[in-house]
Amino acid sequence: MLLNYQIKTALKHDTDDKSDTIFILHGLFGSLSNLTLLAKHLNTTHNIVLIDLRNHGQSPQSETMSYPLMADDIFALADHLQIMTFSIVGHSMGGKVAMACAFKNPERIDSIVIADIAPIAYDDKHQSIFNALNTFDFQKYNTRQEADKALSQFIDNADIRRFLLKSLHKNEQGFTLRFNLKTLHQQYDNIRDWPFHDKVFNKKTLFIKGADSDYIKASYRTSILKQFPQAQVKIIQQCDHWLHIQKAKTFNRLVGQFFDKTHGN
Repeated sequence: MLLNYQIKTALKHDTDDKSDTIFILHGLFGSLSNLTLLAKHLNTTHNIVLIDLRNHGQSPQSETMSYPLMADDIFALADHLQIMTFSIVGHSMGGKVAMACAFKNPERIDSIVIADIAPIAYDDKHQSIFNALNTFDFQKYNTRQEADKALSQFIDNADIRRFLLKSLHKNEQGFTLRFNLKTLHQQYDNIRDWPFHDKVFNKKTLFIKGADSDYIKASYRTSILKQFPQAQVKIIQQCDHWLHIQKAKTFNRLVGQFFDKTHGN
């Protein structure tokens, strides 16, 4: 399938070479708009491709979700854009897609940045969100503020509500979600799984962890270094899994410094 995308051409570029390109991938329930601040930060010296992953945003929907398939989607888009090699930034589920790309076609991936996710199979972290969304009728509400107030009865965390409500889209029937909730729920075991245990990506890799997040624990260090022997790990204080929002300036600076160094800018 051909994913929905937005291209931001480097503002300062001496050539038309597409090799200095960074793909940016969002997490579960997200869309390409989630990391636009990062895209703006990197766009000065890098070509940027913001992407809606399958079953999210305005990309095609499918009854299947797996990391091999989502990696194939990324390479199909790269082929469509005639981009042979590129780097990737991925947050959460998007980070696992980035890692899957690095393992499937390492010769096409220059380097990767993984935001607050590890190469492991996770326990169920989202069932309460699925339960809330499956029982919630967004079409009953006329404004996002009304929907947020009603959703707060099911989800206490305001950051999570704001994130979910970014995917609200209004049509003739009222509000609806842009992501394919039914398939995401049905395929959730694949989404939290990790099928690439024996693969190794021996190129520059940066993992960034939110200090208050439990998505990357100290005990995962062995798994990270086994599969990414050149990995660096940076920790951003006073933030959790939403590090790219809560500490956007620090997050963007770390990502930018990594790519400036690895790309020689």
